[in-house]
Amino acid sequence: MRILVVEDDVQLAEMLMEALTDRQYVVDIAQDGEEAWDCIKVLEYDLVVLDITLPKLDGVSFCQRLRSPTSRHSLSRNITIPVLMLTARDTLGDKITGLDAGADDYMVKPFEMPELMARVRALLRRNSAATSSSDFGWGNLRLNSSTYEATYSDKPLHLTPKEFALLELMVSSGRRVLSRAGIIERIWSLDDPPSEETVKSHIKSLRYKLKDVGAADDFIETVHGLGYRLKQL
Repeated sequence: MRILVVEDDVQLAEMLMEALTDRQYVVDIAQDGEEAWDCIKVLEYDLVVLDITLPKLDGVSFCQRLRSPTSRHSLSRNITIPVLMLTARDTLGDKITGLDAGADDYMVKPFEMPELMARVRALLRRNSAATSSSDFGWGNLRLNSSTYEATYSDKPLHLTPKEFALLELMVSSGRRVLSRAGIIERIWSLDDPPSEETVKSHIKSLRYKLKDVGAADDFIETVHGLGYRLKQL
């Protein structure tokens, strides 16, 4: 899952990024509202962690823009992205303003990291439940995005976090061809993109592990010159 952290306090942003990446989330950081909006326009996020007091475009205005279906800035796919607001403003009026702007939750600084992580998990669960089941698959392959468990014909697949994320992306994409560049964009941070050879290496490892539990050699197909997709059921 991909999370956008919008925070102009560099130290806090880095602390949040470390905590979230330790929990296997892909994290991008923006230090002002306009930079965050540029990210939102080109990438799909599962959650936005948003400071209110930001340069260029403040958090409330960002959230209003995100939620407005009629704004010239609006992107329909982003209207339902969960937003967790972080702010030093702790009055009731400030909280009402943030929630009315479209935030799903509101935390006051300073906060305890375990509580923030719990709220992140709750918002992601809520969004996943509204869109699809956490248990899904392709033929004999089953994935559970809540427990990060994978099986093929009921045999466990022991995957690294990136292998799981890649297989999850391929299952959710079905027969749509995924280019290496597109895969990198979806499951790696903008700050740390790998080479396309890394994607090839992950695909090779997935094929080996799938074959080891009984899947066909071409369960993951190569579409030459384009990318990868799952074999037709």
